[in-house]
Amino acid sequence: MSETADTRSPEYAARLEQLSSARWKRWLDVQAPYRWNLRRLRLGRTLDLGCGVGRNLAHLSPGSVGVDHNPQAVEAARRRGCTAFLPAELAAAEAAREPFDALLCAHVLEHLSCDAVVELVADHVRFLRHGAQVVLIAPQEAGFRSDPTHVTFLDFAALEGILGRVGCDSERAYSFPFPRAAGHFFRHNEFVVVGSLRSPTASRR
Repeated sequence: MSETADTRSPEYAARLEQLSSARWKRWLDVQAPYRWNLRRLRLGRTLDLGCGVGRNLAHLSPGSVGVDHNPQAVEAARRRGCTAFLPAELAAAEAAREPFDALLCAHVLEHLSCDAVVELVADHVRFLRHGAQVVLIAPQEAGFRSDPTHVTFLDFAALEGILGRVGCDSERAYSFPFPRAAGHFFRHNEFVVVGSLRSPTASRR
């Protein structure tokens, strides 16, 4: 996989922890709408691809697992009580378990080149059961501009194209939390695309 080196660094993990633990965010609970959005998707046991410090993982269904290439971020997620692994650890950890009900990839793919985006998602759908949901979330324009580690802008068409290339059917696409026009100036507006795995995966072992 080819990703920006910055997202592997201790400094990047520390930045994620600092952002997620800001006092004003705890007072206002700004993540509440985003947690609600994930809950209403009823994902079941989920593989959180690019889980970071566990912001979403902490609120997913029991048995959910995170994977991230940043060792410090994985450790931070574990300190939150989450189950999280480095990529090299995931296959061994899941070998004896049932396939996941869903794959969540939120605010990850924009950090990668176009080719690496498909490679990353394709490498993880093998952990899913037939018919599993695949949820891809990416920032809109203002959010994309806000982070220097962002590489590729992914809109609805691009995200749906990724689903198709990894063997999924796109079922739903929407802008959250505000209508699409808000994405040009509100940096927390997201593209959300939901699909399902259309055929049985290859053996996971």
